[in-house]
Amino acid sequence: MRLRGLPCSHLREKLVAVILLTPRAFSDARGWFSETYHQARAAEAGIDVAFCQDNQSFSVHAGTIRGLHFQRPPFAQAKLVRCIRGSIWDVAVDARRGSPTYGQWVGAILSADNRRQLFMPAGFLHGFITLEDDTEVAYKVNAYYDAPSDGGVKWNDPGLALPWPLDGRDAVVSDKDATLPAFADFDSPFDYDGVPLQPLPEIELPSHFASSLPAARALSARRWSAI
Repeated sequence: MRLRGLPCSHLREKLVAVILLTPRAFSDARGWFSETYHQARAAEAGIDVAFCQDNQSFSVHAGTIRGLHFQRPPFAQAKLVRCIRGSIWDVAVDARRGSPTYGQWVGAILSADNRRQLFMPAGFLHGFITLEDDTEVAYKVNAYYDAPSDGGVKWNDPGLALPWPLDGRDAVVSDKDATLPAFADFDSPFDYDGVPLQPLPEIELPSHFASSLPAARALSARRWSAI
């Protein structure tokens, strides 16, 4: 499912499930500064959840795939994902029973350069692939890790047919992720909440810092045909 970004006004017209954010940055001779998370402004953008835990991963090699993961209720997790070193292709798969887009997905390139963040609520499978060596990913969740609730679907499931940008590399996958079940065998614990999966609305979060400061120039992200 190829979905492209919508104008910011779309967010005001209707609720959307998955949101692509770009926090604003301000630069001077020293470099740049950005508020990477602001609870009140995130809520205005549709992210009205209380995060309780921050996670960080480091992947040595490009082509490392982590996913597709979820936690079952009552420990289901919403996530706010960003890449703080290198770059990734991040994907969210609709796993809500009864959803008109069940099994469909949206994806975006997140990088240290473009500063994008991807928010997905509970009810979505999450995964990413590193596009560069030595890549670090940080993300917030709104429920603590609970091992008995941990679950997933195989990253290369033929039914989902996710277009992982491996560029001829062999995927680097953990033994655990390599043995996850197929999506067809997945008994979803999530129900559709009436909020549809839509093309990613990309919005810029404002900052309360002086608007006279020059905005940092965002570097162009590499784009894949899946975005």
